[in-house]
Amino acid sequence: MKKIFSIILLLGSVYSTAQKPVIQVTLEGIGDNREFHSGLSKSQTILGTLGAIAIGTTVEGHSLLAGVSEFYEFGSRIDFHRPRLIMYYAFEKPGVLFQFGSFPRLGTIDFPLAMLADTLYYYRPQIEGMSGKLSGNWGHQLAFVDWTGRQTKTVRESFMVGASGEIKLKKWFLQNYILLNHLAHTAERVEGQHIRDYFGYSLMGGIRLGSDKNFHGEMKAGLMSSLYRERSVTEGFQTRYSFRFEGTGQYRSLALKTTLHSGEEMQFALGDPLYRLSDYLRTDAIWYFINFKKVKARFNWSFHWIEWKSLDHSQQLSLVYRL
Repeated sequence: MKKIFSIILLLGSVYSTAQKPVIQVTLEGIGDNREFHSGLSKSQTILGTLGAIAIGTTVEGHSLLAGVSEFYEFGSRIDFHRPRLIMYYAFEKPGVLFQFGSFPRLGTIDFPLAMLADTLYYYRPQIEGMSGKLSGNWGHQLAFVDWTGRQTKTVRESFMVGASGEIKLKKWFLQNYILLNHLAHTAERVEGQHIRDYFGYSLMGGIRLGSDKNFHGEMKAGLMSSLYRERSVTEGFQTRYSFRFEGTGQYRSLALKTTLHSGEEMQFALGDPLYRLSDYLRTDAIWYFINFKKVKARFNWSFHWIEWKSLDHSQQLSLVYRL
């Protein structure tokens, strides 16, 4: 209680002295049911509420915010997941955004599921590091560093570095994704423990379709590659390649999205395990049943074709309120 009271006092003092007060409140209801009978990925049901509040000040594009986020999974104790601190500096002007500290992952980075699984947003909703983004009529380019593990006697030092962007020309575009996960040693060396490096990239080109507000979509295809090394174990990097296709179409509140992965098994540290297969096809039927400025909700039913032999399915429900 003393720690919570201290945080409230800190937030209150920041708010009261701010020249231009800022308050950010996000509340997301999560329903995620995964029926993976093939056994190639974990069957689980994730139900809960992810909430965050941050207050601070902004002056001439410079912002300071502090707060806390918490993921409460239904059926568990309130302290099952520890609250995570939000505390960061941000600078923003037209075409430039820089953030340093512990800041929201959602809305900052967006990578293919093969590289970063969607459960990362539930269990580690903040980036702890920095990010920078440039944007303009030409497109955008982002880079970030996320420190994921501080070295202790039992915790291995680890960090994630990535970049993503898009260059566009009328309806055509070229997207790039680069990701590195580095897993080092604990403070006390453990016999048989080796440094691991997960590196990968994806290049995809495509076209956006649709010329009215009722329908829009896009198609893109390209190459994905993963490189894995365990020092003193593997002979250099193990390199694998895959062909990726993604097609999306949305008419008003209904959408259909298909993703194809075909080639060699991907090896990413935090990627969706279903992309560790040689052939995987996912199709999502999506219904955006609430679409207001501050409140948005969607339901999607996902079908997972595994090696063209078995069919798994999952359902996701998300309701997001932002102030």
